[in-house]
Amino acid sequence: MSSVPGIQNEAVKQYKQSFLSDPKNRLARNVCSKQDLWDVCKNPDVIHTTPHVFNCKVSEGKPMTNQKSSGRCWIFACLNVIRSKCMSQFKVENLEFSQNYLFFWDKVERANYNLQCYVQCASKGETADGRLVHHLLFNPAEDGGQWDMMINLIEKYGIVPKTCCPDAQSAEASVKFNRLINNKMREFCNCLQTMVKDGASEAKVQAEKTRMMEQIYRIAATCLGTPLETFTWEFYDLEKNYVKIGPIKPVDFYRQYIKPIYNMEDKVCLVNDPRPNHSYGKLYTVDYLGNMTGGRPVLYINQPIEVLKKVTIASLKDDEAVWFGCDVGKCFYRQAGLLDLDVLDLDLVFESLMTHAMTLTAAQVEEGSDCKATRWRVENSWGDTDGDKGYIAMSDNLVL
Repeated sequence: MSSVPGIQNEAVKQYKQSFLSDPKNRLARNVCSKQDLWDVCKNPDVIHTTPHVFNCKVSEGKPMTNQKSSGRCWIFACLNVIRSKCMSQFKVENLEFSQNYLFFWDKVERANYNLQCYVQCASKGETADGRLVHHLLFNPAEDGGQWDMMINLIEKYGIVPKTCCPDAQSAEASVKFNRLINNKMREFCNCLQTMVKDGASEAKVQAEKTRMMEQIYRIAATCLGTPLETFTWEFYDLEKNYVKIGPIKPVDFYRQYIKPIYNMEDKVCLVNDPRPNHSYGKLYTVDYLGNMTGGRPVLYINQPIEVLKKVTIASLKDDEAVWFGCDVGKCFYRQAGLLDLDVLDLDLVFESLMTHAMTLTAAQVEEGSDCKATRWRVENSWGDTDGDKGYIAMSDNLVL
């Protein structure tokens, strides 16, 4: 008699018997099959002892932003940091900068960057079925990004108030838009690889790349709108005075009004990578990670976690919020707005990768310390319905 393929029937019977023999398992099954899993696992002790109150806090911006069904968190987080410095400059109670404007230019510039990567890979003999090209084609139109990519975009294209350039539908829900670009990029990669393999001149390859970029621009302009060349921003300040800025180019608006109080080029990105082969005090980058040819590469300065905490607290004390990335999918109870290793008691019911960028706006600093905090206040970009009107309290145990 041939053996049963896969898991043996006797083993399955043993699994079931073991599961049902424990009353806790039966209770968990009955509850979890009818209720939200995180609601079942929440730890009320943590929820009730983690107030949204902090002794070190920046001047926070309004309104609470919402990236909706998109992966633009890194753009939202950066613009939230900038606006917290600019609200007093413009004397306004509410201020939001256009994420759609920078989203457009990131899509176009990143497509151009990736096309050049495809040409470089083909010139090095990398094949379409190789691991590197496969990685580059997995999701070339991805929404996510890094701090240095924001520097590239803002220094070149500037900033626009959101009232002058609101979100397009494809920015708020980007899946279909990204699918269009991904399909084109894979088609273009195959074409460029074939041209390089067949010995086409660099001039012909670049001419073909220009034709491809015209198609990418057309898709982006159709879905997100054509970007503003100039804008006029009109508003009332806190004293009810009428204010008009413009007509002005977005890059001139950044250079004249924002860069003097928040210079993107003065900022660096610190990371904590404790792996033994990645020494502290060293500068690191990632091959083929970027969004602008000839632009600033993505750079990380590796430092101990204590250094990251110390400079973050110093920045908050100086009334400047901090952009940061974390794995928000773990240990996050959204309804209460808590990021804590103990907020979900998963062991009671059952038993990293940076996925999201947000803004640190406050900390509960231990008395007499410049680098120790018990919890942090996080400005998210998922609207204002959860947590403390959209803000999150993050336990320090999550960043140890």
